[in-house]
Amino acid sequence: MKRVARMLIAGLAVSSLLAGCASGVKHAEMEASIPTLKQGDGRVYFLRSASMFGAAIQPDLRLNNEVVGESKPGGFFFVDRPAGKYVASASTETEKTLSFVLDAGETKYVRSSPSMGLMVGRVVLELETPEKAKADLASLSYTGDVVKAPAK
Repeated sequence: MKRVARMLIAGLAVSSLLAGCASGVKHAEMEASIPTLKQGDGRVYFLRSASMFGAAIQPDLRLNNEVVGESKPGGFFFVDRPAGKYVASASTETEKTLSFVLDAGETKYVRSSPSMGLMVGRVVLELETPEKAKADLASLSYTGDVVKAPAK
C-alpha cells in the first residue's frame, strides 16, 4: 500500500511540473505566419529551454517595465518594438536585468534560464546568438498572445 501511495505522490509531482511547461504551436509550425516587421521596428524573441530544473519558476518578463509575457519552460514569444534602448527584466526574490540596443530591422534573442536563489529560484536573462536561438526555437511552443501592436 505504501508503494502505491508513493507512486501516486510521485505521479502527481511530475504532473504538476509538466503542467507548468509550455504547450501549443511549435515555432516550426507557425514560422511562415509570423508577420514581417514594420519599418523602423525591431523584434525581440524571448525563449526558455524545456528543462524540468526550475520549472515552477515562471516570472513575468518585462521590457522597459512593461509586462510582455512569462518565462515558461519550453516556450517562446516575441514582441516588435521601435528601434531604441531597452531593458529586459525578470523578478523573483531579486530582479535580473539585461540592457541592449535594438536597431530597426534587427532581431534580438533573449534567453531566460532558471538558477538557484537564496530562498526562491531566479531567472537570469542573457542575449543569445541568432544561430543558437534559431536552432532552439524549432522545438519551443508559442506562449504569447495573439500578435498585437505595443501600447502607445
